Amino acid sequence: MIFVWPAPPWQLRWARQASSSPSVPARAATPALDELFRARRLGLVRLAVLMVDDLPTAEDVVQDVFARLHRRHGTVLHGLTDPDAYLTAAVMNAARSVLRRRRIARAYLPPSRDPAPAAEDEALLGVGDREVIGALGRLTIRQRQVMVLRYWSELSEREIADVLRVSTGTVKSTAHRALALLRDYLGEG
Repeated sequence: MIFVWPAPPWQLRWARQASSSPSVPARAATPALDELFRARRLGLVRLAVLMVDDLPTAEDVVQDVFARLHRRHGTVLHGLTDPDAYLTAAVMNAARSVLRRRRIARAYLPPSRDPAPAAEDEALLGVGDREVIGALGRLTIRQRQVMVLRYWSELSEREIADVLRVSTGTVKSTAHRALALLRDYLGEG
């Protein structure tokens, strides 16, 4: 006895549709560009999003790939045997190019130019003042905040602690370390 497995439902539906529409001409081996675009665009955009991590760039990648495909092969895709493989490879290559350009752009640091001091700053600041400001610039942000609030704004330790949302002990220890560093930087230690 021979046992035949029943066909899956999707295969039965496909066979019924194929046999019920004999008047529809068979499609060409390669679909037209607009059909290919409608069928594959969303999947290619999803693929590109996985590669480049942002939707607008992924959409641009896919659009550029389809534009290049149109320029090379026209709307009926003459001379292209496997358009799906071509599109997938082209999207992957374009996504890699985007990532390469991003990496290069992130690695580039433009040369920093020190801003020219204003004329009145030069006239009003003495040599000692410039040294103190330079030494303050070498402190950490928290140390600089404590020094400026304590000696420029003349706030008490409790007021500084409230402003910076830290304990009074933190203000005291930070001020002590900052003063020691300033003495070292200014050669007074």
